[in-house]
Amino acid sequence: MTRLPLARYALRTASLAAFLGLWQLLTSLNVDLWLRFSQFPTVTDVARAFAGRLSGGDFWTDLTDSLTRILTGFALAAVLGVATGVLVARSRLAEDLLGPVLEVIRPIPAIALVPVAILLFPSDEQGIVFITCTAAFFPVLVSTRHAVRALTPVWEEAVRTMGGGRLRILGSVVLPGALPGIFGGLSVGIGVSWICVISAEMISGQYGVGYRTWQDYTVVNYPGVFVGMVTIGVLGWVTSTAVELLGRRLTRWLPRTSYVPGGRTRVPRPVAAPVRADSDSKHQAQPEQQGQKDTEEARDEHLV
Repeated sequence: MTRLPLARYALRTASLAAFLGLWQLLTSLNVDLWLRFSQFPTVTDVARAFAGRLSGGDFWTDLTDSLTRILTGFALAAVLGVATGVLVARSRLAEDLLGPVLEVIRPIPAIALVPVAILLFPSDEQGIVFITCTAAFFPVLVSTRHAVRALTPVWEEAVRTMGGGRLRILGSVVLPGALPGIFGGLSVGIGVSWICVISAEMISGQYGVGYRTWQDYTVVNYPGVFVGMVTIGVLGWVTSTAVELLGRRLTRWLPRTSYVPGGRTRVPRPVAAPVRADSDSKHQAQPEQQGQKDTEEARDEHLV
């Protein structure tokens, strides 16, 4: 993976600073044109609330609980989503049996499954993990299914020609070939998991970042609400980046193009091997002699 140049780091830092500066300006001046920025806390208010939250023990407990729920549900969704996606894409029987049920459940928002989780599971923790798993399961399933179906059949035929069986095809063709699509679904799934785990914590949780954010909203502590929002955003960015880095690590064999301004890609120029001057005449003379020999043979065959 190529490192970002210093100019791009500076540009990203300047973009974030400009956003925070605009937020501070609009809220400190109580601008009320169409959007009511006077109701928003300022950046300094949020920073003070964030510093006070960091000094307490509840923040780290909430952080640990939310991360545990996310990682547990996401790990289950990754395993089940990849396995089900490969099965549905490779088997018509599995597609006929599981496809209709999955397509009916897939459009249902995961937050709508909170009553189902409360009725099914004996504890709130298990219900929250179930909601998180369900939220991440379908993006992984759909991406895996499309990635497996898009594989070139020539690769599978080549393995079969060399005597490979189903397990050999699965391990050497299907899973490696579908890895880019699988990690695309995993990257989407981890973001959706954060959305749904926060919603589930607001409704049925006792600890967690989402639960604390909802509690701050009920007591009209708007700086605390923004502290929860910033925490959720940072955690989502960190986990999504970790998934993408793992995907790049496991797909290093894929060809990648480097970005060049203007929409062009860098194409390395072929380097010609150095040839000595005394050998140039020999290499040029050999094709000419071969051409003359072929012409003479063709003429002799014509005469015969």
